[in-house]
Amino acid sequence: MPSFDIVSKVNPMEIENAINQAKKELANRFDFKGSPAEILLEKSEIKLTAQDAFKIKAVEEIVISKIAKRSISLKSVDRKDPEISPLGHARQLIVIKQGLDAATAKLVSNFVRELKLKVTVQIQGEEVRVAGKSRDDLQTVIAAVRGHDFPVALNFENFRE
Repeated sequence: MPSFDIVSKVNPMEIENAINQAKKELANRFDFKGSPAEILLEKSEIKLTAQDAFKIKAVEEIVISKIAKRSISLKSVDRKDPEISPLGHARQLIVIKQGLDAATAKLVSNFVRELKLKVTVQIQGEEVRVAGKSRDDLQTVIAAVRGHDFPVALNFENFRE
């Protein structure tokens, strides 16, 4: 029976490439010469540090623009508020969301069920599996899910016959 999975994943290599581009731009920018500003990537977290609140905002804009240019949906990016120390140093955390949480998976499965197509929907951990006898029904589900605005970026994988 044909099936596919609806997932929310970001390619870690694309994130790494975006961060490397942001680091290069940060090193070459005139307004950051001699200023301690840093971008660190740890798994699915990007840690930004800068001298003050103004510069942390500029570093964040650099990182977000590079992520957007790499065709990564900004729905997968969770920007935390910057933390400003009494001395003026600033830190900020940007989290890359991977996988569907339970509430979003339920939202997606309910949306697919409301389409009234002959498909079965199962939530399997951080993904939603859609199966049906007709490939046309599955392609209709993909088109409908792409057209609907969900709170996370959704991808389709493992299309099987």
